[in-house]
Amino acid sequence: MLVVALTGGIGSGKTTVSQLFEAFGIPVIDTDIISRQLVAPGEVTLEAIINQFGPSVLSADRSLNRTKLRQIIFQNTEKKAQLESILHPLIRKEVARQISKLTAPYCIVVIPLLIESNQEKIADRILVVDTSEFAQLARVTLRDNQTENEVAAIISAQVSPNKRLAAADEVIHNNGSLKELKQQVAILHQKYLTYNQASEQANLPFDLR
Repeated sequence: MLVVALTGGIGSGKTTVSQLFEAFGIPVIDTDIISRQLVAPGEVTLEAIINQFGPSVLSADRSLNRTKLRQIIFQNTEKKAQLESILHPLIRKEVARQISKLTAPYCIVVIPLLIESNQEKIADRILVVDTSEFAQLARVTLRDNQTENEVAAIISAQVSPNKRLAAADEVIHNNGSLKELKQQVAILHQKYLTYNQASEQANLPFDLR
């Protein structure tokens, strides 16, 4: 199976793009969803995070306060590495488990911090959703009820668009209409189906970069 890693900056439109692939019947594995499941109340992963960062990262209902934890790791690269050492191996294991159960010609794995976490080798193709910083600010301030300064700080903490694009095999430009976005996804859907078919016929590995 061809594995396509979908990534992009905050507010770039990754969720919309993944939903458009799903409309073609393509399975989507979202690492954000996996991460949320891993840190649900009662999970051992949440206990490991509490042991590492202290009870201040919990909300009143004993669930993980993701905003508080995000503030901690944005301000401290050592803390960020500690969190990644807890979560990333478990996320990779769950992604591999889910992929092993699929029979589709290809799947989409949504990994927002793919480049930042050096996980490029998890996939056969890297698909980047690219958009302007202006669009990112507008979308995230509306979606998450955050100030432009707060969103700008998140954007600056992520890898630069140029570095993300340099790692891309394919790019979706999300600065236009939903119709234009759908057209780009439709083209890539056919492209990935062709890659899968060619690889199966030639009995080749999927790395077609």
